[in-house]
Amino acid sequence: MGVVCSVAATVPSFARALREGRCGIGPVPDIGDGGPRLAALVKDFRFEDAVAARTSLPEELRQSALRAARRSPEPLKMDLVAAMQAFGDAGLHRCAPPADRLGLVVAGHNLSSGYVQDLYPKYENNPEYLPARFALHFMDTDRVATLSQVLGVKGEGYTVGGASASGNVGIVNGSRLVESGAVDVCLVVGATTDLSPMEKRGLATLGAVAGAGDAEPELARCRPFDVRHEGFVPGQGSACVVLEGEESARARGADVLAELAGYDLKLDGNSLPDPHEDGEAKVMAGAMAMAGVRPGEIDYVNAHATATPLGDEVEVRALGRVLGPAFGRPWVNATKGLVGHCMCAAGVVEAVATVIQIRHGFVHPNLNLRRPIDDGCRFVHGAAEPADITWALSNGFGFGGFNTSIVLRRPPHAP
Repeated sequence: MGVVCSVAATVPSFARALREGRCGIGPVPDIGDGGPRLAALVKDFRFEDAVAARTSLPEELRQSALRAARRSPEPLKMDLVAAMQAFGDAGLHRCAPPADRLGLVVAGHNLSSGYVQDLYPKYENNPEYLPARFALHFMDTDRVATLSQVLGVKGEGYTVGGASASGNVGIVNGSRLVESGAVDVCLVVGATTDLSPMEKRGLATLGAVAGAGDAEPELARCRPFDVRHEGFVPGQGSACVVLEGEESARARGADVLAELAGYDLKLDGNSLPDPHEDGEAKVMAGAMAMAGVRPGEIDYVNAHATATPLGDEVEVRALGRVLGPAFGRPWVNATKGLVGHCMCAAGVVEAVATVIQIRHGFVHPNLNLRRPIDDGCRFVHGAAEPADITWALSNGFGFGGFNTSIVLRRPPHAP
């Protein structure tokens, strides 16, 4: 696994941040556009230093990363660093299948609007200013192209999108590539979404964002599951997971971190941003059925939980429907309360967070949860709790009726 987000630059530092309940959300300058006044931004990221820190990788690979991406937009650099972490963590630099048996799925769409808008004033003043590679950089597929060049991926690869469910859509598609035999190993990258000011304003206009226009943004914190919840906080982040069939992983001597035991992905047939309880319940039940796990065996739920009132409430009702009498059994938390809503990358960031909690035996806190929206749900409160997690659900829902859920399982051999 690999991750770059507002609270961590590596998976080990992400594990510490989750356990400590470290929050990356803070106020951002008011530029008078009526957009969000809060965000969870990646700070002090230096591409050259992040690449140099990957000392387990061959020098040739690190130099390739610098040559390929030194002039790329910052979000792509974050994606590449997260992918390099996962590539090394999986031991693919030491023992990998042939290049045409390696696959790559980049989860995300409309990823570079901020980059385009930042360039526009200079372009308008002098069209010749455009960087020579602009025609490549503005396309989402540049993420696939650059990562595949650096990591030597020559099997199937593409981008997938499903709004805020994109991360889970990527995991589902990556798993299907492995299951079908199209590839032996697939990297799934939740891509950093570079929002433009216009897009941020649009989200605020929908009423989906916390702290938009608030004179005291520190009082408008992200509050998943709290009766005072008012919207999500945009977050920067990228993450990568390596999916591989068990037989291939064992043959390579790879450490199996978790099993992707089940998944489901379905549409609501709805072009609006409002969530539907039926669709959310259906994919959770479908993922559990594929995994062969009963409601009473689910130990933990990493909820989509953006902290929007309707979103939180519908998800909790859907959980109640699916879990039935076991509704109050699993711990429930929201990683977005710590790292913000990483948009297209959210599902992969939260899959990494879920695996960390499975492996280390804890559940991270829900910060700012003081008055829960449902007293029957076993929400984690303001501090981490020890937890013995064998089975976990991780949900991802997106505007336009995208419903996804995945089931992750602790491997039988794990302590």
